Amino acid sequence: MSLDLGSDVIELLTAIVDMESVSGNEARLADEVEAALRSYDHLEVIRLGNSVVARTNAGRDSRVVIAGHLDTVPLADNLPSRIDTVDVDGAATEVMWGRGTCDMKGGVAVQLACAAELTAPSRDVTWIFYDNEEVAEHLNGLKKVAEERPDLLAGEFAVLCEPSNAGVEGGCQGTMAVEVVTTGTASHSARAWKGHNAIHDAADVLARLQGHTPQQIDVDGLTYREGLNAVGITGGIAGNVIPDRCTIKINYRFAPDKDREAATAYLTEVLGEHEFTVVDFAAGARPGLDRPAAQEFLAAVGGEPQPKFGWTDVARFSAMGVPAVNFGPGDPNLAHTDNEHTPLDDVRRCRDALLRWLS
Repeated sequence: MSLDLGSDVIELLTAIVDMESVSGNEARLADEVEAALRSYDHLEVIRLGNSVVARTNAGRDSRVVIAGHLDTVPLADNLPSRIDTVDVDGAATEVMWGRGTCDMKGGVAVQLACAAELTAPSRDVTWIFYDNEEVAEHLNGLKKVAEERPDLLAGEFAVLCEPSNAGVEGGCQGTMAVEVVTTGTASHSARAWKGHNAIHDAADVLARLQGHTPQQIDVDGLTYREGLNAVGITGGIAGNVIPDRCTIKINYRFAPDKDREAATAYLTEVLGEHEFTVVDFAAGARPGLDRPAAQEFLAAVGGEPQPKFGWTDVARFSAMGVPAVNFGPGDPNLAHTDNEHTPLDDVRRCRDALLRWLS
């Protein structure tokens, strides 16, 4: 099945969804995307592994980047796709069901339709279709593009077509995972006074987290709600042994005004004398909604922009000095679910918004 980028965007979406592309198995879809894009003379097409980049080179004063991933999480008996009419808040709404309809082949269909139609865009555009977003970070196709060809991510502004209910979600939160280890002395539980219980010492750490009030921080006009939570606790080796070690796993979701140093300093303040080890860190992304390209994008899309709660690949653009937002069809709460689906009107609205912005 070849992709016809000039067909109706819903027909295009159907073809993309029905071409299974679970992470690691994107080659066929990447081949079809590459072949379809190469048929358009206004696009320069570059293949990097199973990532495909297409860009205009019309000599415009500015360039924007629009990206989306080709892969999905594993199937749950939810292919092939189907279209139904369902009731949403009392209104009959056409939706497409199937793996990837929401996360994020709806966005990919929008990208492809616009890439074909925008033969003379108002800004030069780099369209990126990448692999392995849903798996380990070191496999991420956008990461590899950034490492091998950082020039391909350069632009005044970037849009990641992740599901956002066809509204703008600016930037993203950063995330930090840390571990606090309390230590004690092992002993027989029948003679507990001979030992020291490390799990009991975790009580103060948990009390600090329970009593903590998350910050709400304004960044570029958007209010990001932070989160600081214990997400795991382990300790003890047997039912008759006083534990000499306990590990509390903590996740900190922070506003994109903080870098690693600032996030670490904030955790140090909250946890006091309890030392911690950082086991994972990903910086957030400022939305940069004050940039001219962002202002024109917001005008074309309409509605009020919202902060992105969670981490997305917009952070890769932010790290390169390119402000970015999330904008795509579908409800992010339906991503990865067995009943994944997306409203067809979301797909059309996103396509029309990008065409208005770039025409």
